[in-house]
Amino acid sequence: MLKVQNNSTARAPGRFAVWRVYLEPNSIRMLFFGFSSGLPLLLVLGTLGFRLREAGVELTTIGFLSWVGLVYGFKWLWAPAVDRVALPFLSTKLGRRRSWLLASQIALCTGLVLMALTDPQATLMPLAVAALFSAFASATQDIALDAYRIESADGKRQAALAAMYQAGYRLGMIWAGAGALAFAAWAQADGVAYDPNGWRVSYLIMAASVGVGIFATLSAREPESIVQSAAPSKASACRAFSFKALAEPVTDFFRRFGSTAVPVLLLIATYRIADILMGVMANPFYADIGFTKAEVAGITKVFGVLMTLTGAFVGGAATMKFGVMKTLMCGALLSSLTNFLFSVLAEIGPSVWFLAVTVSADNLASGLSAAAFLAYLSGLTCRSYTATQYALFSSLMLMLPKFLAGFSGLMVQSLGYSNFFSVTALIGLPVFSLAWYVSRLGVKRIEELERN
Repeated sequence: MLKVQNNSTARAPGRFAVWRVYLEPNSIRMLFFGFSSGLPLLLVLGTLGFRLREAGVELTTIGFLSWVGLVYGFKWLWAPAVDRVALPFLSTKLGRRRSWLLASQIALCTGLVLMALTDPQATLMPLAVAALFSAFASATQDIALDAYRIESADGKRQAALAAMYQAGYRLGMIWAGAGALAFAAWAQADGVAYDPNGWRVSYLIMAASVGVGIFATLSAREPESIVQSAAPSKASACRAFSFKALAEPVTDFFRRFGSTAVPVLLLIATYRIADILMGVMANPFYADIGFTKAEVAGITKVFGVLMTLTGAFVGGAATMKFGVMKTLMCGALLSSLTNFLFSVLAEIGPSVWFLAVTVSADNLASGLSAAAFLAYLSGLTCRSYTATQYALFSSLMLMLPKFLAGFSGLMVQSLGYSNFFSVTALIGLPVFSLAWYVSRLGVKRIEELERN
């Protein structure tokens, strides 16, 4: 009896610890890392879509160019290298995880500068190549950062780290969305519908913003669980790209989850389908419906930031309080339902107040669901294969949605914006049922996450 009482007493402060954990240095650091991770996504996808549409590029071309995002879906191919290979010079100074972070961030900055210096109205191919390079650098950063996040804290704090990471991630997306649009509008010539100089200034500022991630990398500490390598060897590099390096993390997962592995993988593959499929056409939609860059930027800066932070923190707290699966189900339902608001906006027209409602609901749902989903994926990984397994999970998460998103331009041309957004909402609804089914399987690992 005494032992039970002590346990219940120890849990009482835990109610406050749910929120106090966000003030820990590691949690705050994750906010900056999340910003660095979220920054490039819209610059090679969503914001780029607005830029391309303003330059007169067809919707079908914009849709197909979104396949640049498939790079994120193939990052498992070089994830073993990030897991096993020490970079010359940098690894001895920073450690394996931070060296890969710094190298990828420098490459990302370079890619964004190249995107700034190209004009899609004059020639599209150089911009596409620069976007592809930026996406590759961004995906590499994500591999190293996901491994760093999982290895830098115990399981009980993964939900909080995921929430802070997601808050920073969404802030980075807002900066690359609203911020980039605002800078482009500020720098463009008066009375000009499309000014390449405005976008050039905007993307150069975004490239400089990668400095937030570089600062976080240089000020962080290498996770204690990582064994430092003085220098990479040719043998280790070859092993990193071998079949065994990919096979072992895969077999480990199936060994731990058995027959329940397939439903879990199916949930991972479809969880973000509604959000990603809709997101490619969101910015072209704003441009076509009649919103200006300044209006979209203003609404997103105010309501987007507020609801992003609210969604991420509520998602993290809800995950710690109610468990991963319950929060996942709630997030899946909200992510689908909020897409209907875009359909209503398409019928109403360029209403600033309803744009504020739509952006608020979308960011709240995205922040909540993403925080829970990151914690879920983190709990599925084995520390022996952190970078590779998480890369496989996150790649699986993106493959199907990104592939379908490539046809989003054709769907809009066939269905119209209103019907397109309704279809994306309906596609996402079965994910709620799948999340419920997975939660009922009673997988040992999921039960452990629930207890945490």
